[in-house]
Amino acid sequence: MRFTPRNTCLITFALLATGLTWAQATAPAATATVPGTPAAIEQRIERIHVEDKAIAIDEVRVGGETRTIDVKPNNGMPVYQVSPADGQRSWKVLGF
Repeated sequence: MRFTPRNTCLITFALLATGLTWAQATAPAATATVPGTPAAIEQRIERIHVEDKAIAIDEVRVGGETRTIDVKPNNGMPVYQVSPADGQRSWKVLGF
């Protein structure tokens, strides 16, 4: 598949549209201790899954802070990760 301006716009639109539903699609939360903090302080873990016809997005938040974002396009493109800090995309080339 070629990356054309139209495809890029469609993917961007799909990400923005699904972002509106993230708050409504939260899974039951768990708690865990975070390394480097006192054992008495537990952080809430949220796993958020949003899906539509074009894309599926999985997000993990710990203590309200986004840690990982995995994006799976349903058009045959490979799964990629989005960095919560700067929005950079990265693909896993070889998985073992």
